[in-house]
Amino acid sequence: MMNRGMPNLCDHLAAVRRYARVVGRDAAHADDLVQECLMRALSRPQVWREVRNARAYLLTILHNVHVDDVARRWRDIDTVSTEQVGAEPPSPPGQFGPLLLRDLVRALQLLPEHRRRVVLLTTLEGMSYQEVADQLDVPIGTVMSRLSRARDSIREFMDEEDPTTGMDKPSSRRGVARASHMRRANTVAAE
Repeated sequence: MMNRGMPNLCDHLAAVRRYARVVGRDAAHADDLVQECLMRALSRPQVWREVRNARAYLLTILHNVHVDDVARRWRDIDTVSTEQVGAEPPSPPGQFGPLLLRDLVRALQLLPEHRRRVVLLTTLEGMSYQEVADQLDVPIGTVMSRLSRARDSIREFMDEEDPTTGMDKPSSRRGVARASHMRRANTVAAE
């Protein structure tokens, strides 16, 4: 059933205000959105004859007001060309690379000697699995197993330590336990 005229907008004002508070930046902005929504709704009385659900229609108007507001703010942002700024774009901070390398060295030092040798021979020396197996006089499957376990240990250590501070991440208590476990394993392997 279609409405014959404009409904009482006050019946839907609470819902419009709730939605405006959700999408608005703050209370004042939400009030501005509600005011603009009601102004648009009242400025087109002929449209209300076709409206079946007044609340949905008002919320749609409010949504469109919000989208228009966001688009207007984006249009108003002044863009700066690279010629205006300078020839070189800003670069990211340079300390991350050295910190990451430091953590990798620490992770390698925590590995047991037999796993560390496999990692260094395959990655640093570029040797194939078969060449490493021949040099260490172990089966190729042992080389692959040691390398896999070493990579997992390094990955765990790197994931559990914050590269910016060198400290264990607060979300992970396993970092300290894993590092001490690796140190014990390294000590046992050395004996």
